Amino acid sequence: MSGPRPLWLAGRPVTTADVRSLHSPYDGREVSRVCWADETHVAAALDAAERVAPALAAMTALDRATILESARAGLLARRDELVDLLVAEVGKPRTAGRIEVDRAADTLTDAAWAARSAPGTVEALDAYGSGRGRVGLVKRVPRGLVTAITPFNFPVNLVLHKLAPAIAAGCPVILKPAPDAPSPALVLAQIFAAAGLPEGALSVLPLDVAHAGALTADRRVKVLSFTGSAKVGWALKAAAVHATTLLELGGNAACYVAADANVDDAIPRLATGAFTYAGQSCISVQRILVHVKHWDTFVPRFVAHVRATVIAGDPHDAATIVGPVIRAHDAARLVSWIDEAVAGGATLHCGGTRQRNVVAPTVLSGVPDDARVRCEEAFGPVVLLAPVADDDDALEQIDASAYGLQAGIFTADIGLLMKAWDRLHVGGIIHNDASAFRVDGMPYGGVRDSGIGREGPRHALSEYTEPRLLVLRQP
Repeated sequence: MSGPRPLWLAGRPVTTADVRSLHSPYDGREVSRVCWADETHVAAALDAAERVAPALAAMTALDRATILESARAGLLARRDELVDLLVAEVGKPRTAGRIEVDRAADTLTDAAWAARSAPGTVEALDAYGSGRGRVGLVKRVPRGLVTAITPFNFPVNLVLHKLAPAIAAGCPVILKPAPDAPSPALVLAQIFAAAGLPEGALSVLPLDVAHAGALTADRRVKVLSFTGSAKVGWALKAAAVHATTLLELGGNAACYVAADANVDDAIPRLATGAFTYAGQSCISVQRILVHVKHWDTFVPRFVAHVRATVIAGDPHDAATIVGPVIRAHDAARLVSWIDEAVAGGATLHCGGTRQRNVVAPTVLSGVPDDARVRCEEAFGPVVLLAPVADDDDALEQIDASAYGLQAGIFTADIGLLMKAWDRLHVGGIIHNDASAFRVDGMPYGGVRDSGIGREGPRHALSEYTEPRLLVLRQP
């Protein structure tokens, strides 16, 4: 292993005396050594961002788009390196890692479009008596300094969902990457520098929470974008009272297999949505609601499919679907939740065990409503099956959660889909696919405990910019 990877301060690599070792969640071996930041680096990053903000705001849309397009080319040129880091630092199976990096390229493509098509409006002020002879022109301008905090599970693509729209808008960014997986973000910083992003516009600071207070408290911060747990996210929002806040938080996603559903199509999609990357996604399928018409045949067929196709083990193996969960205490928590559900009367169809951090793909039915694996976010390779009497019962159960990210509905009935679209308190409804489906240009986000705001660069642009009005009067 070479020397420690430096942090990225205001467009330059910086080494520090505080070097942390990162270990594989699969086999525990050391995989990276990374320089850690402290309050002095945060202060320097804030000062640099403040200095460069006017120049960034003055850049043309063409310049911003060109940087993003160049970064996309740089990302793809280092694709294998980034995939290797995903496998090593977070135990992401290699196939899923390749998909993440390819999706990240789409995120940069959408951000370049966003840079070129920032919305503006013309206000018909003469629609009012007091506005006679006047017209209003509205353009979007950068809000200013963005601080971003990202989780471990998508340390390339979710990082870019913070950085790319900020750059498209003309905002400097300070990023605190997940302490479990800072290296991909540090590589992305190098890619943006090579793409022509001005010095000072981006800092990536691996950082302990104890040293990160200024990322929310400093009044120069105009936007805070956070992806992570609901508890932490809402606390950060309370602290950042002066900043626009975007929160992408947890989920407890449900999918419904309706009476008219194509079960042959639904089963593999639901299994993929539940178990890919060990279920460590906030839109992973946690609950599957099955119309009673299909219940007796669906359960054994789904369990057989999981047993036959959902391979758990070494993330380096291209066939692996379920690699390790990120930490040993998360593996222990999942098994304890499964055991609690079984003790409460649930049926364990498969799984329920662990080898180190690898939790076997687990299917449960008959889970009590108050079991933690039912009412909290599992964030692991566990899925719950339950029968429902009809469509209304299914919609009620989908909504029986504090979270509201995405839901999936397998049906050919447009009336059911329209009813769900009206009634469900979720950010998105996915037709004939799992809740885990996401295209990176779509407006993505949730309601209730799942957060506020939307990602997808073109849609996020409104969060990173604010309207500025010019009123013209004819003399």
